[in-house]
Amino acid sequence: MSIQSSPLVRKLGAYVALSDPELAILETFHAKRLSISDKKDMVYEGQSDPSAYILAKGWACSYKLLRSGSRQIVDFQIPGDFIGLRSVLFRTSDHSIEPIRKVEASEVKIKDLLGAFETSPRLATAVLWSASTDEAIVVERLVSLGRRDAAERVAHLLLELGARLKLVGLATGNSYECPLSQYLLADALGLSAIHINRVLRQLREEGLLTFRDGTVTFDNLDKLVEFAGFDKAYLDYEGPMLK
Repeated sequence: MSIQSSPLVRKLGAYVALSDPELAILETFHAKRLSISDKKDMVYEGQSDPSAYILAKGWACSYKLLRSGSRQIVDFQIPGDFIGLRSVLFRTSDHSIEPIRKVEASEVKIKDLLGAFETSPRLATAVLWSASTDEAIVVERLVSLGRRDAAERVAHLLLELGARLKLVGLATGNSYECPLSQYLLADALGLSAIHINRVLRQLREEGLLTFRDGTVTFDNLDKLVEFAGFDKAYLDYEGPMLK
């Protein structure tokens, strides 16, 4: 895959119209490409001097473990996302990140990242925008956990994932492939897997969405958006601000 059509460039290109020199810098980020098993954390809580990664294929999730062993998934990562960016800037990771299935990702060291930012302030701005969007996503998840009911939480998350995947060219029309189990959705949304199952059945029976055999399909997108109160303005995907 050429760098111009990579998920990372598609994502950053939503904020900055990338020049050939900036694309060349991004291409250097892909020098160390790794395949990582879903049995191994990419970043673990408390890790010092962690690497950042650019996810190329597959999905991952960031999470915190409580002393009881309970897990709270903070967010899901999809191709084009920087993984562990906050961890490398903090020097010590405050959360863990694991692949949902086997993934392909490019490892980026902090010195290379900071060197690229020094060379290209526009690229640094694009990555800052990406990180700010990730923060906005976490804020929306907090609102879901605190104020949306179970069906609204599920609908909102699946709509959000669809918008994110569409940006990087991995969603077509009103459907996308989704590797998330009901247990993963439960850990992200503060519900039980049984409750997730009931909600998905409810949304299907109401003609809003279908999640079957690893594919999410929006059966009535407009009605689903209204039902979930989904306003994608927080994703800020309206086109480059820096040209």
